[in-house]
Amino acid sequence: EIGWCDWSSDVCSSDLVVWRERTGERRMPAYELDMQELPLFHELTSAEIERFLLSTEAQVKRYGKGTRILEAYQSNEQIGVMVEGVAQVVAEDRFGNETVGHTLHRGDMMGSSSAILPQMRCNTSVEALSSVLVLWVPYRSLLVAGPRLGRIHGIVMKNLLETFCRKNVLMMQKIEVLSKKTLRERLILYLLQQMERQQTKRVEVPGRIQLAKELECNRSALTREIGAMQAVGLLSCGADWMLLHEEKVAEGRRRPHGDAGRLVDRKSVV
Repeated sequence: EIGWCDWSSDVCSSDLVVWRERTGERRMPAYELDMQELPLFHELTSAEIERFLLSTEAQVKRYGKGTRILEAYQSNEQIGVMVEGVAQVVAEDRFGNETVGHTLHRGDMMGSSSAILPQMRCNTSVEALSSVLVLWVPYRSLLVAGPRLGRIHGIVMKNLLETFCRKNVLMMQKIEVLSKKTLRERLILYLLQQMERQQTKRVEVPGRIQLAKELECNRSALTREIGAMQAVGLLSCGADWMLLHEEKVAEGRRRPHGDAGRLVDRKSVV
């Protein structure tokens, strides 16, 4: 962890120090972090967001790459919102075995299960894949802030419920990917899902090791499959991006015994 910013005190991170030196302000405004763009604060103004942060005593913390933001089976009383960076959800069992879950980007949430249901031991950790900035909102403070915040509280709670629904969709998409019998089917469905989520045909993807973990396959097998898909014109890719040629996928569905056979229907993506 590199540092943190408390909207209700003078203790602050290096980010806030820079902000102070540049502007003379004693705290970092919400608009400096573009928090009005986060799904949790949809329909709120910057001034309303700052009022919410003050009322709930929310904090912003920065974590370095490779840092565990949340640890499995440990108590947690706050709901986290990704403000900057990329993180990875990792499920752990009691024997120390890990299963990689979905990736967290700006606007995504973490820690909600352990904060809302403290009696349930949460088996998921969150690890920073880059430098990460997280907004932490104390759950108990959120619950009792309604009378003080009025309309602002209602909007945040509505956005919170919508975020929970999106999280459930991600979990179902993960299950759908892992249910596919072949690695090619898994990769194609994964890319189709990412296209829907990122709203672009050329999608950002993690490195091969991380991608293999997400698809729960051997990295060498994944590399071979990517090469084979490139050879038949199904895929173009770089170090951190992939472009699925959907017209070739459609041809493969019409030629079930061809090189591009056994492919995934685009309509199956949630």
